[in-house]
Amino acid sequence: MKHLKKFIWVVLIGISFITSCQKETYDLGRMLDKSEIKFEVVQDLVTDPGGNTVILINKTPETVAMWDYGTGKSNRDRDTIRFAFKGDYTVKYSAMTAGGVVEMDPVTVKVTADNLSYVNDPLWIALSGGPGNEKTWILDIKAQYFDGPLYFYGTNNGWLEGGNAGCYGADCWNWNPVYKDNTWLMDNGDYGTLTFNLKGGPFVKANHLMLPSRGQESGTYYLDKDNKTLTMTGATPLHDANRDGCVAAWGNIKVMSLTATTMQLAVLRTSCEGPCLLVYNFVSKEYSDNWTPPPPPVGNNFDEGFNPKFETGELLNMITSSSMRTWALDASGNPVDWIGKGKGWTTGQADSRDWGWNDSWVTAATNSWIKFEKNGLKYTRNQNGTITTGTFSINESTNEINLGSNTLIQNSGSWMNPTQTTIKVVKAFKGDEATKGIWFGTAYDSGKDEWLAFHYIMQ
Repeated sequence: MKHLKKFIWVVLIGISFITSCQKETYDLGRMLDKSEIKFEVVQDLVTDPGGNTVILINKTPETVAMWDYGTGKSNRDRDTIRFAFKGDYTVKYSAMTAGGVVEMDPVTVKVTADNLSYVNDPLWIALSGGPGNEKTWILDIKAQYFDGPLYFYGTNNGWLEGGNAGCYGADCWNWNPVYKDNTWLMDNGDYGTLTFNLKGGPFVKANHLMLPSRGQESGTYYLDKDNKTLTMTGATPLHDANRDGCVAAWGNIKVMSLTATTMQLAVLRTSCEGPCLLVYNFVSKEYSDNWTPPPPPVGNNFDEGFNPKFETGELLNMITSSSMRTWALDASGNPVDWIGKGKGWTTGQADSRDWGWNDSWVTAATNSWIKFEKNGLKYTRNQNGTITTGTFSINESTNEINLGSNTLIQNSGSWMNPTQTTIKVVKAFKGDEATKGIWFGTAYDSGKDEWLAFHYIMQ
């Protein structure tokens, strides 16, 4: 990849010259002749007498390898692939050089025996049903298992059952919207079927009922059980038409989770909006066909402390104690939440990281606090050393606190910045406020019965 970056840098330099007033012409570099390209496709007959194990070797310096071996693709200079089924396979090799891509003559690999141990892993079986079988999947548009058909994750998220809790780098976050409350995400309907089989080979068929431009697709696939990735060639996972043009490589897939009945496949969004993983949620057709709705929940199913009931004077005592109390944003815990129909979804700052909570909020919260004083109902805000004061009042019938002309801790550069002078106690914990804090609601969406709420803890 070092050489590819060097090539891209040369392209950028060339563009900068073209856009200047100079008339000189510049050469990006020489395209190598096919005779100068060296590579090998070697069958390891010691490991597999039938030739199932194949080693791909790029032997040309200053080039980037581009392999297409039918069941998958690779850009590694040296890679080992395994064909589980006997048959003839075509390996295509191209070299990206400074002057362009050089395509070499394809190499035919003859595999003379099956080695089903390569596809007899629990993940292969979960995906396809195992050798000689097939399994059909559908998007979970009915929320039969997941909260909906589409989630969003950071670019460094991955296999969710891993030791890193699904985080493998700096860009880790997630938004798992409930589809019934966010139907704008994608049209409701039958998106078709996605079928993986191991009948003489790893074959896949996709029937895109909601995407006529793709229609019926047939191809091959390869599941890397160790790296938790899936490569599809000739077919793409089921998805919505609105995002069809937002992904450059629908066949390069991260497997986020995979069981006998559920599957989450992630593709990298490269346009439309910022880079992120679009995670499409599937259930097996068998699971869907036999699914029965769960019984309605018993009780109100609200979060603990939601819409608290206070006796006269109790809310004032909670925020001031006998004299005064100081509160700060729960910056290192769970600082902000969308509380919909009495139920929040965040458990820590990572859940709201970057879509809402970010480093600018950490800066705003550091060394900042608010204080309620019982005597004179005084309100003080310390915003990183800048003090503002005023008075407050309480509407005990609505659990609202009017801050006069004042506000909660500010972050003017954030869309979440609370400019409201009247806030609502959305969640509170009588007798446990010292350990559980208070959730102050600052914005309410009546159509969805949702609160944007900030979590303040005692100092």
